[in-house]
Amino acid sequence: MRCHKIFFVEIILFFGLACISFAEDYDLHYFLSKSSSKTLELSKKEKSELFDQLDGVMKKAQGIRKKLIQALQTGETDVRYQEGKFWMGKLEEDQGLIETGVQQIKLLKEKPTHLVASIRLYKSLKDLSSNFNTYNNSPSFSALVGDSAPEMELWAESVFYRLYLLPLARVKDVEERPAQKEKKSSAQEKKPATKDKKPASKEKKP
Repeated sequence: MRCHKIFFVEIILFFGLACISFAEDYDLHYFLSKSSSKTLELSKKEKSELFDQLDGVMKKAQGIRKKLIQALQTGETDVRYQEGKFWMGKLEEDQGLIETGVQQIKLLKEKPTHLVASIRLYKSLKDLSSNFNTYNNSPSFSALVGDSAPEMELWAESVFYRLYLLPLARVKDVEERPAQKEKKSSAQEKKPATKDKKPASKEKKP
């Protein structure tokens, strides 16, 4: 009986660890490998995991943003007042980008083919990446930002743009072309045909 219990526990542990390792496979390295392969199409599961990962990217960005604000407010960094105002303005901009990004991720989880939401999310990721690279180039903030800046750039360009946004835009373009042709054809059919007018004949009066 005891052997059966041990065997049963081992099976549960095996499948539990398998599930954990399977979930951990969908990291940045996984999507970069996918991006460099010939097969760019994502499965439904991969899209779901991508959104979860991007949600994590936004949360990480929010955490770093708070640390940067705290460092400025407490005087931990050697930054002058005017320069501090500039950085605080950037960090306020980041808050808006993060909120927009989180909203678009939520929308895409419900409607994965929403092109406008995809474009907005890409722009948020790209602008955040640009700001974080700026922080990273500053000696006052580089220690707090670290690898987050280049990682965010990879998520934006190599992963989301290449694997998701670009294929989605191509699909939408293919879907819209027949509709545009049909609309154009319908407009031409409705257009009334112009009747050729014969020139009036001039008769000579006797």
